[in-house]
Amino acid sequence: MQKAKLRGGALLAQSFKEKGVDHVFTLAGGFCNPALEGFMECQMPVMNTPHEQIAGHLADGHARIHRKPTVCLVGPEGFTNAVPAMLEAMGERSPVIFVTGSSTLKRQGAGGFKEIDDVAIAKPLVKYSVQITDGERIGEFVERAWQAATSGYPGPVHLSLPVDIMFSSFEADAGRNERPWIRHEVAPQRAWPEPARLSKILKIIENSERPLIIAGHGVWWSRSEKSLADVGEKLLIPIFNVPYHTKLLGEDCTANMGLADFHQYHPSKAAIHEADTIIMVGGRLDNQMNFGNPPFIPKNTKLICINGSSEELEYNFSADEILLSHPAAFLDAMKSISRSWKNWFEIQIDRRKKWVEDWEKHLMEEASEDAKSKRKMHPLQLGVDIISEMNNDDWLVFDGGNTHFWNEIAVNISGWRGKKLGGIMHPGNYSLLGVGISFGVSAKAAHPDKNVVVISGDGAFLSGGLSVESAFQEGLPIVVVIDNNGGLDCISQQQERLFSNGKHYATDFRDIPFHTMFEGLGGYGELVTSRDELKPALARAINSGKTACLNVKCRGVISPIVAATSDKRDKASIE
Repeated sequence: MQKAKLRGGALLAQSFKEKGVDHVFTLAGGFCNPALEGFMECQMPVMNTPHEQIAGHLADGHARIHRKPTVCLVGPEGFTNAVPAMLEAMGERSPVIFVTGSSTLKRQGAGGFKEIDDVAIAKPLVKYSVQITDGERIGEFVERAWQAATSGYPGPVHLSLPVDIMFSSFEADAGRNERPWIRHEVAPQRAWPEPARLSKILKIIENSERPLIIAGHGVWWSRSEKSLADVGEKLLIPIFNVPYHTKLLGEDCTANMGLADFHQYHPSKAAIHEADTIIMVGGRLDNQMNFGNPPFIPKNTKLICINGSSEELEYNFSADEILLSHPAAFLDAMKSISRSWKNWFEIQIDRRKKWVEDWEKHLMEEASEDAKSKRKMHPLQLGVDIISEMNNDDWLVFDGGNTHFWNEIAVNISGWRGKKLGGIMHPGNYSLLGVGISFGVSAKAAHPDKNVVVISGDGAFLSGGLSVESAFQEGLPIVVVIDNNGGLDCISQQQERLFSNGKHYATDFRDIPFHTMFEGLGGYGELVTSRDELKPALARAINSGKTACLNVKCRGVISPIVAATSDKRDKASIE
């Protein structure tokens, strides 16, 4: 009896189905057709997008929300379009499996149709990049890619499948005569702390007088945020989030202070400079932490880094104490500490309260002057007002330069006032503009019963706004609020401080009618020119049930972080 045969693309699809992948994002191309047929036959949901970069960002957003690998499938030339999405995913440790249908293997190096060295291009941008050269090993390489994406320090990976292998036929059980016999989803390994090291570190913490925690992405990917909240609230230790964060703690967690960023959350500076022990869990001593050095972390402060993988520890070798441990294992062990730090904790609560009140007073003064002078709205006011109208558990996405920075502040102010957002997404530490709409679509797909609002700078929307077609195509209505200041305002402000003539150059846009673009696509659009128009317009946009745009005319206001970095441009790098 003749054995059943499957094309290489079908074997690829079958392998991903077995591993537990539940979504694929693509721009359908001829090189990928056998895989698309395979996904169709195994009933895998596939979202076709208008551009490969959008497919990559949608896959990234899906992976961040669900905390499991997903697939971005593109052709050879489409691979080059997906490269920025690889960069963004790597910066945020997102386990996207990028698959390229590549040029023919048998003529490799001879100038084949659409031939590029995709493996070499992807290699510095992902954890693992390889070409599959034998169709019988397709399942094996899917297994390898999955393990690389999920183990240790998670992140994106890349598989290149040549078109001749993609279209060729192989026995349906190809590769099944070797272990593992069944390639199902397997939970990643967890590192348990060495008892002696753990005991030493717990004693250091217990003997400290002013400890604080800085939590990073490792807490999110290891699903350890509950353990983090429990430790903060039980021991009364203030918790700060690394900048460009995934939202780790809810606003109802009293230990949640805000970002460990001196400019976007000023009270973090006093806390970090006064702390005698800083426990960094699941984060890296990279440029955001000034590599662990002064003036960010004082020389005499005891710096402890807890990381779930040896890869993470490579970034943190300079810490005073390091511990290889799954974040939850360490945090749960911290609960055995027999003291708390109430006075130190309450100082941070009072500082946050004053910080919020100072900003609110400033906004009241600005709003009064806006009304008197008939000038445009402050971008921070935009964020605060939008969030105030959102329901608890709605999702907020923001994207842009100053738009991003102002909305980080708005989120902290709103959280202090009791707003419990379901989730927050934005560009990662590479500040890649144009991801916001894609992330908004991902959030709506994951939470179709919640409102999803994307606050985007006008420049950020121009970078990635085409992705809004996926919201229309998939019936996933989101509301896009454009902070429209008429140009790349973040860059303009830096230029005005750097250029000797005090002017800006090549950063202005024309008056773009973003709201009518949405109307033309079949959505809802509205122009907002004053603060008193904003909240009613947002209600109409949400109630329309359509993908909607509020084109909000705001004035450009330099954010604290841009002011700080541009002040020192003549003396030092942006770091």
